[in-house]
Amino acid sequence: MGAGLFPCSRKRHMASDRFKKQMGFVVEMDKLKRILRQTILTDRSRQETSAEHSWHLGVMALILSEYAESEVDLLRVLKMVLIHDLVEIDAGDTYCYDQVETQDQAEREEKAADRLFGLLPEDQTQELRGLWEEFEARKTAEARFAAALDRLQPILQNYHTEGRMWKKNRISRDQVVARNQPIEDGSPALWDYVFHLLDDAVKKGMFPR
Repeated sequence: MGAGLFPCSRKRHMASDRFKKQMGFVVEMDKLKRILRQTILTDRSRQETSAEHSWHLGVMALILSEYAESEVDLLRVLKMVLIHDLVEIDAGDTYCYDQVETQDQAEREEKAADRLFGLLPEDQTQELRGLWEEFEARKTAEARFAAALDRLQPILQNYHTEGRMWKKNRISRDQVVARNQPIEDGSPALWDYVFHLLDDAVKKGMFPR
C-alpha cells in the first residue's frame, strides 16, 4: 500500500499515545475468546466462551428490550453486556454455584478491572469502568435489564441441552431460582418465562435426582 494513501495528519493521529492505548486494549480483548464458561452450546458440541456469551447477550438485548421492567436506553444496555465480562480475561470465569470460588470473586474482578480498563485513555477508562460498576450494582433500569439477560442466557442453554450442566454439577431447581432472582427485577415477563422453563425442566428430569 502506497505511503501517499494516508495523509500526514492521519499518520500523526495513528501514532498518538491515545490511539496506541486504544489499539492495545482492542488486541487485549481478544483474550476473552479463550475463557471457557460452565455452559454448553445448544448443539452440545463444546463449552461456550465468555466472548460468545457477551455477543449472545448483545443480540438478546436487541430482540428482548421491549420486556424490560421499564423503558431503557438500549445503547447503554448493549455497552454493559459487551464489557461486563471483560474482567474474566484476568479473573477467569467463576462458576456461580461454587461457594469456594465465589468467595474472592469480587476482589479478583476488581483487580482485573483496574488493569484492563486502565489500558485505555483516561476518558474511556472512566466510561467503561463506570459501565462495569453500574452493571454490578444493578441500581439503574439498564443495569437490571442487562443483568436479567446475563442470568437468563445460561438457563436457556441448560434447558436446551436437557440440563446437562445442572446434572453434572448437581444443581437443583431451588438453587437456580435463588441464583437468578435478579431476572425479576430487570424483567418480570422474562422471570415468568423462566418459571415456565423450570417447571418443564422438572417434568422432563433435567435436574439431578
